[in-house]
Amino acid sequence: MKSDPACPDALPGALPAAAIGGPVSHSLSVVARLHRIAAGRVLRCLGLYPGQEFVMMHLWEAGPVRQSELIKAVGLDPSTVTKSLQRLEQAGHVRRCPDPADRRASLVEATEQSCGLREKVVAAWADLEERTLAGLGEEERGELLRLLGKVEGNLCPGAEGEWG
Repeated sequence: MKSDPACPDALPGALPAAAIGGPVSHSLSVVARLHRIAAGRVLRCLGLYPGQEFVMMHLWEAGPVRQSELIKAVGLDPSTVTKSLQRLEQAGHVRRCPDPADRRASLVEATEQSCGLREKVVAAWADLEERTLAGLGEEERGELLRLLGKVEGNLCPGAEGEWG
């Protein structure tokens, strides 16, 4: 039986020699990659590509926004957001229209048709959460969330101690 290409046959926790100075960074990279693959599998069942769920989550919460504001809010590359919006628009989940305050800008909003998708995304993320955290108790889950919040704060652009 062939192994999953996302999960190499190397020993769990085996650290490449070149990563010896950054075992936590290496582990975070591996976990982030595996999580993205798992999320992609779940999203594919909903007809979404990875990253599109973040676009939809923002639109469901914020309502109509300028495309430029959406790009900043989701923290994705502008070309990625543009491609995502094209696909989401073709699927009937979003619509774009001129901004009445500035006809040169576009407003993007979730359609009523996307409401059913929202429920599916909520359920998919809950399933992904359980799969990701299987075997961790409530205290461990809370501690992991707290620690990841600190790490995120360290890496956020504009955070104190940002690298030159």
